[in-house]
Amino acid sequence: MSGLVPVGSGWRKVDLPFGRIAGSRTNAMLQQAFAPLLDLVYPPRCPLCGEGVGVQGGLCASCWGELVQPAEPSCPLCQLPVEGHHEGEGIVCASCCAKPPEHDGITSATLYTDAARKLVIAFKHGRKIALARMLARLISARLPALEGEWTAVPVPLHRWRLWQRGFNQSALLASELARQRGMSVMVDGLLRLRNTRSLSQDRLSRAERVRSLAGAITVNPARARSLRGAQIVLVDDVMTSGATTSACLQALRSAGASKVRIACFSRVLEEARPSAAYGQKQDAREQGPRASA
Repeated sequence: MSGLVPVGSGWRKVDLPFGRIAGSRTNAMLQQAFAPLLDLVYPPRCPLCGEGVGVQGGLCASCWGELVQPAEPSCPLCQLPVEGHHEGEGIVCASCCAKPPEHDGITSATLYTDAARKLVIAFKHGRKIALARMLARLISARLPALEGEWTAVPVPLHRWRLWQRGFNQSALLASELARQRGMSVMVDGLLRLRNTRSLSQDRLSRAERVRSLAGAITVNPARARSLRGAQIVLVDDVMTSGATTSACLQALRSAGASKVRIACFSRVLEEARPSAAYGQKQDAREQGPRASA
């Protein structure tokens, strides 16, 4: 919002500091006012099965119960379960103790089960970009409290793939997560210089994936100064072998980022099973209403 202020014998147009706040409040009020009309025209339905739900952007109780969250307690760095420890938090696993990772922790909202896969496909390939708010909300619920100022940076798409798809799903998640957690967002912090093959569809080993991404991701020169000393939340939709996030991590570290935490909606783990040891299904009766809120 801008306004006129007296300067000497004339007036000058300046940006008022409360413009963004007022605008966001107005948008929230408009959304709340028109919500009943939207529900009348487009009745809220579960994006997975089509069953009616309470509000827009929620899952039904049955589909919510099919999502699997990473088990607790888990290592605060790699988020893998720490077996044999049931008291206290912050227990670092033996692997991270022996070889500390370069990142400052991984947060995954879900494990990559069939239900999570369907949500990702609907979001990324089905072009249901409105799912970004719900997926980001699930990530935010698992993301621990972050001290200081943090900036959300998405995993980049190559410009040709961005042109074909029309959007970067990771950028949508990063923007929503930043809005929900009060962080800043830098959607163009990283650039993908080479249009690499889809690693999620190729049966490549981790070493082959790393070689495929060598030199493919770099820091945007226009953002290099802003990234120096910054605390970064690197956002992606799905984390598979970790080759892509590792390439992003190296680029951010080379730019001087002080901390880099990885956040994603779903994570592929070989060890992941919907069991007490490696994952836990949400109780539909207890968690369902929250999913539809």
